Amino acid sequence: PSTRTRNSFQTAMLRLGGQVIGFDNPMSTSVSKGETLKDTTIIMSGYADIIAMRHPKEGAPLVASRRTTVPIINAGDGGHFHPTQTLTDLLTIKRKKGELGNITLGLCGDLQFGRTVHSLIEAMLRYPNVKFVLISPEELRVPEYIREKLREAGAQWCEVESMEEVMPELDVLYMTRVQRERFFNEEDYVRLKDTYILDMDKLENAKPDLTIMHPLPRVNEISVKVDDDPRACYFEQALCGKHIRMALILDLLGIK
Repeated sequence: PSTRTRNSFQTAMLRLGGQVIGFDNPMSTSVSKGETLKDTTIIMSGYADIIAMRHPKEGAPLVASRRTTVPIINAGDGGHFHPTQTLTDLLTIKRKKGELGNITLGLCGDLQFGRTVHSLIEAMLRYPNVKFVLISPEELRVPEYIREKLREAGAQWCEVESMEEVMPELDVLYMTRVQRERFFNEEDYVRLKDTYILDMDKLENAKPDLTIMHPLPRVNEISVKVDDDPRACYFEQALCGKHIRMALILDLLGIK
């Protein structure tokens, strides 16, 4: 399921003068008859000049990239990574802050299953003097392999459970939803889904130039009243997704 990723990729190609083919429901394809990812990829690479693949299984785009004759873009693979969302996030931060280093970045919500969070942390480790503030309940903390990357990079980072206590120091706040589709049982989801809700009261002690981001979709983790605050950048962030995907398509097709 996707709104922004699918439509921004399609819009990007159409705005560049290209065309779009494809599908978003595997049950309407030969996958429903047992066709493998390998075979589907080989067939589609004969029809298209570039493929954007979103897949529920981690690593599927990497497997497909070994069987294709055209570039493949990972448009999100399960709970693993979402690299074009990360490019979107980087463009947004650069536009709002003027640089990608020298900031305190707060990441809040589902940090265990949030692929956008994992990708953004790995990307921001490339830039100088970035402090990571990881805000989540204990059950949804970042996985160990992300902690290991933070340690290996010698990054400044901390884990907290209270958003309010760290709000004054944040330059960027990256909100995420607690994702129902990642949970094995409904009880755990219901217990944790409303852990963090950003509202105007919580922003009272925030910096006047705080940048509030969210990869969307939003459920209720950001109050709609925040939408009118000039610090809310998540809709502009979505627009950046179209721009960065246009640039990526041009680059992968070798078009200057």
